[in-house]
Amino acid sequence: MQKITLLCVGKMKEKFYIQAAEEYGKRLTRFCKIEIIELPEERLPESPSPAQVEAALAREAETIRGKLPASALVVAMCVEGKLLSSEELSDFLARRAAQGASHVVFVIGGSFGLHPSIKERAELRLSMSPMTFPHHLARVMVLEQIYRACQIAAGTKYHK
Repeated sequence: MQKITLLCVGKMKEKFYIQAAEEYGKRLTRFCKIEIIELPEERLPESPSPAQVEAALAREAETIRGKLPASALVVAMCVEGKLLSSEELSDFLARRAAQGASHVVFVIGGSFGLHPSIKERAELRLSMSPMTFPHHLARVMVLEQIYRACQIAAGTKYHK
């Protein structure tokens, strides 16, 4: 059974996001071992300078790297990433599992995204949309898309 980890910068506080993430996490246990790891988001002033943002992203990247298993396939969630359909994501995960990828880590950054070094480490840079979403909502969306990808691979009617 493939292991999927969501490595997320920032802690969810809103109950409705937490409940949605838990629901998809519970549904996913039929298809994979799922783990959600929350990492602390660096605190920044109200209007940070570009240098302050860069320094915060670099510190977050160090923490992220400390949690990335060396053999894991890394998917970096970033707005400039590749746009895939649900079927394409399902195919990507199934192909990589068939090629031996036993652990996939989806990395979701905080409010300012991900440091370039994390994006460079990723085998796939994936975008949910060119639109901007709260990163906590993005976490729920990623979980739903992973669940949908598993349902597509299983040939169920969930995906229409």
